[in-house]
Amino acid sequence: MAKGYWIGRIDVHDMEAYKAYIETATPAYREHGARFLVRGGDHDAVEGPSRARNVVIEFPSYAAALACYDSETYQQARAIRQKFSDGELLIIEGYDG
Repeated sequence: MAKGYWIGRIDVHDMEAYKAYIETATPAYREHGARFLVRGGDHDAVEGPSRARNVVIEFPSYAAALACYDSETYQQARAIRQKFSDGELLIIEGYDG
């Protein structure tokens, strides 16, 4: 079974307030077996526009990635994230070939 991934590109406007998002989202990640592959770090935007913060989160399956996003716990965190950042989030099924 192919894994699922979240790919997020974020510009945080208030890092101190954004910490509440991280704290609130962490239980949802744990519940759904998430593992961070990329969490910030240096990057080079070699093609196209970029955001200041990039995140790749791996889940055991695409269904788990969707379930995490749809969970009540994550939706509470999402409301916080949207107040203090702008960005894009993509949920994608991994290649299992």
